[in-house]
Amino acid sequence: MQERSFDWRLPAVWAVLLTISVFAHAYVEVADSGHRIGFGRAVVQEAASHIMVAALLPAIYWLHRRFPIGAASPRNILIRNIAIHVLAIVPFSVTRTVGMTGLRLLWFVGLMGERYSFPLTTDRLFYEFSKDIVNYAMLSAAVVAIRYILERKPSSAPALPPTLPPAVAALPERFAVRKRGGSEVVVEVADIDWIEAAGNYAVLHVGGDTFEIRSSLSKLEAELDPRRFVRVHKSHMVNIARVTEVTPWISGDWRIRLQDGAEVNLSRRYRQRFEALAPVRS
Repeated sequence: MQERSFDWRLPAVWAVLLTISVFAHAYVEVADSGHRIGFGRAVVQEAASHIMVAALLPAIYWLHRRFPIGAASPRNILIRNIAIHVLAIVPFSVTRTVGMTGLRLLWFVGLMGERYSFPLTTDRLFYEFSKDIVNYAMLSAAVVAIRYILERKPSSAPALPPTLPPAVAALPERFAVRKRGGSEVVVEVADIDWIEAAGNYAVLHVGGDTFEIRSSLSKLEAELDPRRFVRVHKSHMVNIARVTEVTPWISGDWRIRLQDGAEVNLSRRYRQRFEALAPVRS
């Protein structure tokens, strides 16, 4: 079973930022109204808007993973991705406005029995959309900045360039593995796409077929050629020649696609080893 690490610092940072924003916006709203609106009511109104922003954050993260905006992207891809993000502001604004209105009605009318109305005028909708242009831009900048801060490695000691482990003599070139039914077949090491841990066994993925071998992943890692096979996760090892694509994932992890169509995680813990064999330029 594949395991995905989750960085709890990410929701904690967003919870703090959105909470501060709720009270700051509530204070400004009270001041702008000449204190005709109570602070508690302003907090509830702003909380409804920020709850919708929090609900939409996963979609924004997905868009930035799928359509990244960075100088490393080719010019035509960069222009396309920027256009997609600009178009995404429309559904973002509509969803936030409708959801915010529903939450306010639920609180004020449904729970508190108070009066509340949201004027569906062109001016008001244009006002909300213009706010969301700024909101989306700031959220996008925050997504990139927070990712950079959380993924940044401490610079207390000078980083040493990754080096490849020395080649090991007498490396195995093939394995005899048992198929279901009792017969044994010989698997060429070069034909192995990737290997995953399965308790006391390791599962060899070879051209769409799978074979079990009684061995731990750590033992196989020591036996196989380190210039060809690299550990990318505590449960996975890949043949570097079978990797076709590497894309950013969540919490600093990356996603590896192999020639057989399988996808496995490249954990931050093993990323330096992987980049020693196949540097990732992003």
